[in-house]
Amino acid sequence: MSSRTEARAAPGAVPPTGDDAAGLRVVPARHPWRWAGTAVVAVLAAMAVNALVTNPAWDWPTVGRYLFAPSIVNAVLLTLQLTVLGIVVGFVLGTVLAVMRLSPNPLLRSVSWTYIWIFRSVPLILQLLFWYNLALLYDRLSIGIPFGPSFVEFGTMELVSPVTAAVLGLGLHQAAYAAEVVRSGFLGVDAGQLEAATALGIPAWRRFRRIQLPQAMRIIVPTAANELIGLVKGTSVVYIMALSELFYQVQVIYTRTGRVIPMLLVAAVWYLVLTSALSVGQFYVERYYARGAQRTLPPTPLQRARAAVSGRRRRGATA
Repeated sequence: MSSRTEARAAPGAVPPTGDDAAGLRVVPARHPWRWAGTAVVAVLAAMAVNALVTNPAWDWPTVGRYLFAPSIVNAVLLTLQLTVLGIVVGFVLGTVLAVMRLSPNPLLRSVSWTYIWIFRSVPLILQLLFWYNLALLYDRLSIGIPFGPSFVEFGTMELVSPVTAAVLGLGLHQAAYAAEVVRSGFLGVDAGQLEAATALGIPAWRRFRRIQLPQAMRIIVPTAANELIGLVKGTSVVYIMALSELFYQVQVIYTRTGRVIPMLLVAAVWYLVLTSALSVGQFYVERYYARGAQRTLPPTPLQRARAAVSGRRRRGATA
């Protein structure tokens, strides 16, 4: 709302007060371009929904028939397994690489930088093929004294299965990106706070847990969530290893049935579900680490729904 008089006040005039102010007419602020933009977006959204619903080429009955088919559900479970293992391997190793990159030791810094350089430079699909064909390079792996005799030997073909090769490829590739994400979070914390905590005699572990980590996580979480969502979709690359994950299974079915578009929609729906679940988790993790940085935490969807219901009740009671 904004208030204004019918005529522009003369320069140097005294603002009206008391009874004079009571005669002012209150005019609501108008936003014509905002309403025009809203109308255009609403029409485009309605056209998009209409195109999805009325076009028979999408073949929604076939989508519904295969969405929860046992082969598709098993493929989704394998996709989840690859994602979780890739996340664990990637971020555990990535944290170690970030600490090495921040270390004053030149050897540790050099090794970490070289690892990140190589694994970010080589495409993921090539890394997966290298791990899948590891037996062509080393037919046996051994455990023993470095540059000396070995105590135990394993056949590479039996030790590195296709699933193991996929996890290694995804995890080691993700570690290079996770290392930079974690390092950026630690570098984003003001060094003066750590110096002040050291001067106060706060132990190193407590400084890390109470001062550095909470602030670093506010920087790490958004970027890390993007990496996790990318890893969910990146699991589709393992189709080259004939692993029955979601995208590979969809290809098998539409090659047999010829239903290309509806089967691609099945994969799209499942990827939307998985990435949406990760986005919800990201919201709550960000909200948790926002404590102390914001005066008021952003409301959760449940809190927004409750506020909307209570607002309607109050308006109904006053009507």
